[in-house]
Amino acid sequence: MDEIKKYHAVMLVDDNEIDNLINQKMIEASGICEHIFVHSGARSAIEFLKNIEKLVKGNLNLYLPEIIFLDIDMPLMDGFQFLEEFDKLSDSIKNNCKVVMLTSSLSPQDMSRAKKNLSVVKYLNKPLTQDSIRKI
Repeated sequence: MDEIKKYHAVMLVDDNEIDNLINQKMIEASGICEHIFVHSGARSAIEFLKNIEKLVKGNLNLYLPEIIFLDIDMPLMDGFQFLEEFDKLSDSIKNNCKVVMLTSSLSPQDMSRAKKNLSVVKYLNKPLTQDSIRKI
């Protein structure tokens, strides 16, 4: 059996609190990370990343999530708007954080658009499973 990669931290970005809770429990059960940052909005997730960069002097890698699980359909700022703002962040953040689109969208246009973004490493349909976690 393959060894599961361990991460310092991951981030969940989804406006659905129930999805966040279920995904958080799946991630905890998998044991892939020490910390899980949960955001119910894309704007707060972007602000979190910007604040880490402002506040941390030195090794950002100790504080940044290596994987960001991002929903597409959210109010105020959707997943694609998040990616536009994410692309404006520093290279040190973009190089450390990889985005996994975790969505209920079955739209081929959404999938195609997500895969064109260099920060997106995977496109998964909800719900998150132990098998999908192992494949990341």
